[in-house]
Amino acid sequence: MTSRPDPRSLLQDLDLDKQQLLDLLTLAAQLKRDKQHGDELPRLRGKNIVLVFEKNSTRTRCSFEVAAYDQGGQVTYLGPEWSHLGREESVADTARVLGRMFDCIALRGHAQDTLEQFAEHAGVPVWNALTDVWHPTQSLADVLTMTEHHGGDVEDIAFCFTGDGHSNIARSLLVTGALLGMDVRVAAPAGLQPPPDVVAAAEAAARSSGARLMVTDDLYPAVRGADFVYTDVWVSMGEPDDAWAARVRSLLPYRVTDDVPNASNRFGVRFMHCLPAIHNRGTVIGASLHQQFGLDGAEVAEEVFESKRSIVFGQAENRMHTIKALLVRALAE
Repeated sequence: MTSRPDPRSLLQDLDLDKQQLLDLLTLAAQLKRDKQHGDELPRLRGKNIVLVFEKNSTRTRCSFEVAAYDQGGQVTYLGPEWSHLGREESVADTARVLGRMFDCIALRGHAQDTLEQFAEHAGVPVWNALTDVWHPTQSLADVLTMTEHHGGDVEDIAFCFTGDGHSNIARSLLVTGALLGMDVRVAAPAGLQPPPDVVAAAEAAARSSGARLMVTDDLYPAVRGADFVYTDVWVSMGEPDDAWAARVRSLLPYRVTDDVPNASNRFGVRFMHCLPAIHNRGTVIGASLHQQFGLDGAEVAEEVFESKRSIVFGQAENRMHTIKALLVRALAE
């Protein structure tokens, strides 16, 4: 037996309208101030949250856990090897069990279909903590970060994503920016641009919000006038290592060096990245890329990542505040 997903669920960015997004951002900003000033009120006492993660995580897991604990909730973490999901037990059965024990479920999975099955069967709110298609909790944190570093209205913000435009990050940014009426540019090679259905959904949202959208393979016109330059890793978690050779060939022209933010011609342009980033040889992947391709870093140069333009760690912190807003909105209001 299946049912409609709980209306408090967040499966993709398109589940929210402009006002809901703005309300969440306002709540997240207030919760952030409350935490900083020591004024936070625990609104999730007695609430139990389960994190079902098919993929490992640093920021997403910690954001959900700290957000819940700050608000007085309890969290159970089921990592990639910590449940029967998909091996000895079907998605539907696991969802029905967890839905009877927990007040909400956050799923970080490989396939969007798995998330949607969870939402159909759980009977409680289900949140997308990353799938192969969408990453809505990240785009919420990204917009909060942009508003903190921009003096005008959200509709006045212009940002350029450069790199793998087919990724879940690029899709979520394109759609969320379109819903909010922002100036959104995606610069990516033709074979790695957002899928046509995602572009069509963003264009439909833009007709209502007044957003300005650009999807192009030409980086420098896309970055001109941008307040924020954003990139992501070229090969996502779960993709094979041999994907690097093709990605380096196609994405090297979209690498963020100092020339890219300089080309914005905007005073105060900022650099953003959802992390983890390959910006030097200090990781296993970074060392391997240097050995194979002579690259010191990949999608972003160290000179940009460690510059005063970089706001990536404040952006990472904001994952916690926006996720907290989602929890409070769903379980306490």
